Amino acid sequence: MAIAVHPDDAELGCSGTLMMEKSLGKKIGVIDLTRGELGTRGTAELRLKESTLAAAIMGLDFRKNLEMADGFFKNDEEHQRLLIQAIREYQPEIVLANTLNDRHPDHGRAGHLIKDSCFLSGLRKIETFDKEGKPQTAWRPKYVFHYIQDRYYAPSFVYDISAVFEKKLQSVQAYSSQFFSSEYGQNEPQTYISTPEFLNSIIGRHQMFGKMIGVPYAEGFITEKMIGVSSLDSFIQFDT
Repeated sequence: MAIAVHPDDAELGCSGTLMMEKSLGKKIGVIDLTRGELGTRGTAELRLKESTLAAAIMGLDFRKNLEMADGFFKNDEEHQRLLIQAIREYQPEIVLANTLNDRHPDHGRAGHLIKDSCFLSGLRKIETFDKEGKPQTAWRPKYVFHYIQDRYYAPSFVYDISAVFEKKLQSVQAYSSQFFSSEYGQNEPQTYISTPEFLNSIIGRHQMFGKMIGVPYAEGFITEKMIGVSSLDSFIQFDT
């Protein structure tokens, strides 16, 4: 499960990994924390339509928006409990989360909110209830991996997404109000992410990560938890 502060963060950061895991028979989904209502271009309503289209492209099994306040949510008990409810509802084994520090302050704040909530979700003495009012069972994801966003960080590991890279771009371009599109936004302000150069930089970043393991395209992740292997054969696929 990916958790993203803005609709389009998951598409940019980890949609390729989600789709690759789907191809391996896993269930995949996205929790958006906000509606992205403070975005310079478009509206929250349009962003919802775009996120629905992107979800269909990615083949998500579920997508949920927690409707936290864009720009003003906090990493506090109120927001943690809201996110804990969602984590316990879907019970993901692995969470793909916003980065812990980035150009956009929402990204880093969300990264810490997600990390803390994933840990707290495993504490049985924290009580939360489902939509029917029934107590939820404590659940802690085994791993939280932070996808790399605007600022460059050396990844802890990279994931080969070459087979689904074109679909990843389609999921990003579903947000025509946010990114460069010849069909939208000619009369709206130009932003940091609405230029052709921004999309080119996304492609270049994924090519660079791919080059690290000898494949065309890859997504990079950072983990604070040590990853273990049970066999050295795990390394043989990518021996460059």
